[in-house]
Amino acid sequence: MTQDSDELDSLVRKRIRALRLAQGWSLEELAGRARLSQSTLSRIETGGRRLALDQLVTLARALDTSLDQLVETATDDVVISPTIDANRGQMRWPMKAYSGMSVVRQRMTDPPPDSPSRMRAHPGREWLVVLSGTAVLLLGNRRIRVETNQAAEFPTMLPHAIGAEGGPCEVLGVFDRDARRGHQRGDDA
Repeated sequence: MTQDSDELDSLVRKRIRALRLAQGWSLEELAGRARLSQSTLSRIETGGRRLALDQLVTLARALDTSLDQLVETATDDVVISPTIDANRGQMRWPMKAYSGMSVVRQRMTDPPPDSPSRMRAHPGREWLVVLSGTAVLLLGNRRIRVETNQAAEFPTMLPHAIGAEGGPCEVLGVFDRDARRGHQRGDDA
């Protein structure tokens, strides 16, 4: 074996053990779920048995992960720099693990729109947290105050809009492709 394959081997064994412990499972419990003997699982985790592809597939399923995630080694580009849209007061970070999703930080100074016709609806869900200030979320016929350190999550098929109350606020949100399209402003916004 090469040094790279030795490192991957060790990493996979550590992941199996860490995932098992994170679930609060004993060797016996994971072995049962993976249809392996407890002794075999112990030797897999400690390096006393070679890693076989069929066992890795079974262990990945039992640990509720994928084989790709179990053997993933890509650790480059851990730090992601944002793209900045100064006109909209936004910073956006793409989420590599979830293609098409991004985290957006936005500074808001205007209150939510006063006209229901300016509220948007689109497929998906939205999640946001207020970092500073107070935001007002218009959700259908409801007006909801979301204060610093509070989060909101809602289905975006409900007509919605968000703005600041009593001064500027900063919001951090997770957006998928649909939500991102739904929140782009046209010339009339």
